[in-house]
Amino acid sequence: MIRAIRLALAGALALAALPAAAFDAPEKEEIGKIVREYLIQNPEVLYEAQKEWNRRQEAKLQEKRETALKTYAETLATSKLHAVLGNPKGDVTLVEFFDYNCGYCRRAISDLDAMIAADPKLKIVLMELPVIREESLGAAQVSIAVSQTAPEKFRAFHEKLLNSQTLATRAKALAVAKEVGVDAAKLDAAMKGPQVERTLIESKTMADDLGVEATPTFVVGDAVVPNTKTVVDDLQGRIAAIRTCGKAIC
Repeated sequence: MIRAIRLALAGALALAALPAAAFDAPEKEEIGKIVREYLIQNPEVLYEAQKEWNRRQEAKLQEKRETALKTYAETLATSKLHAVLGNPKGDVTLVEFFDYNCGYCRRAISDLDAMIAADPKLKIVLMELPVIREESLGAAQVSIAVSQTAPEKFRAFHEKLLNSQTLATRAKALAVAKEVGVDAAKLDAAMKGPQVERTLIESKTMADDLGVEATPTFVVGDAVVPNTKTVVDDLQGRIAAIRTCGKAIC
């Protein structure tokens, strides 16, 4: 019986390449019954098909990432839009896509501080990706304006806003900027200029190209690294590898 079903299914799949008009209604019904019966008797086929679909999707994403990774480093090297922590002339660049309303990003700030303290040659580029809440966009806009008008005050602003226990909104971000001494007039002018939108667009474009969907996500060398419990050890290992062989994993 199983053999007959397999043969019938094989025939049905072969005929599937033909136009729908090649089958009359009874034939379509019979093919449907054969396929249904086969899948009921062999449900593992569905699991195998899902696994293969996932594999192909991951392969497509990886191919897209590899293409994007070839160009993103050049973009970061020439772009002056994004905030930088650590050594602006560092020999290794670590990128963090983050959102001020992301709880895991709040936890990651202490990890990044530790990495900066331990590695004077590390450059960290912060890419705004306001995806957690609608209010995140306003906070991101203020943050970008602060980094562009008062870069010397940005780290204090950034850490104070991230460590805040309240919702990060435009109003909250403006209040924090005032607290750390950012000139209100210059900040207002920057937020009305085109650079803020350009920064957000560049960040979103890079995130899409690299397949980044959640925050925080880190990019170092040829690796896209989602947040993990051992983020410091993971990233430090990849940074060391880049210095050794030019790749995140030697």
